[in-house]
Amino acid sequence: MDQAFPELPAGAFAKADPSPDTRFYIQARLVTHIDDAAIAAVTTLYREFLPPGGVVLDVMSSWVSHLPDDVAYAEVIGHGMNAAELAANPRLDRWFTQDLNADPALPLPPASIDAACMCVSVQYLQHPAKVFSSLAQALRPDSPVLVTFSNRCFPTKAVAIWQALDGPDQCRLVELYLQRAGFQSVESRMLRDGRRSDPLWAVIGRAPA
Repeated sequence: MDQAFPELPAGAFAKADPSPDTRFYIQARLVTHIDDAAIAAVTTLYREFLPPGGVVLDVMSSWVSHLPDDVAYAEVIGHGMNAAELAANPRLDRWFTQDLNADPALPLPPASIDAACMCVSVQYLQHPAKVFSSLAQALRPDSPVLVTFSNRCFPTKAVAIWQALDGPDQCRLVELYLQRAGFQSVESRMLRDGRRSDPLWAVIGRAPA
């Protein structure tokens, strides 16, 4: 049980497949996990919140980052589980691999990044408070974190509580993650309602000022 969430049931962060995540992600998957309309909604959100010319961290990234093509950033740092996927991502200036379920502390200096994003990956975190607390420390004051997700997942690797909830309740769960990590002005948005594309939600927070 994650001690940061005593109100959640025992086994909330258990997975059907408890084997090391490094084993599961050893194979590169050069595919997208949401459809084009949902991807476009992610990009629109990034255009609104990610500061041009800033240092951006793409947490739990892959071979694509969905950043606006016409916006330049000082640096885009990628984190993920598969080196081949990250090496294939043309938007990343540098990247590193790390299993956040084994080591939730990001190896970044305090107050060194201007924004962070996490796309369709939050459902796999087993220590979300620790991961987001580490992220809050790496962000400059009042910088945004953008967490987007759909109804897609690898069911053997998504945590139990995630799979027990639907979109609105998943939003509330991610809001709780950010609030326990110290983020401020936490809000949720429905970006796509799922009628003409994959559903998509976003939870947005600000690092402590």
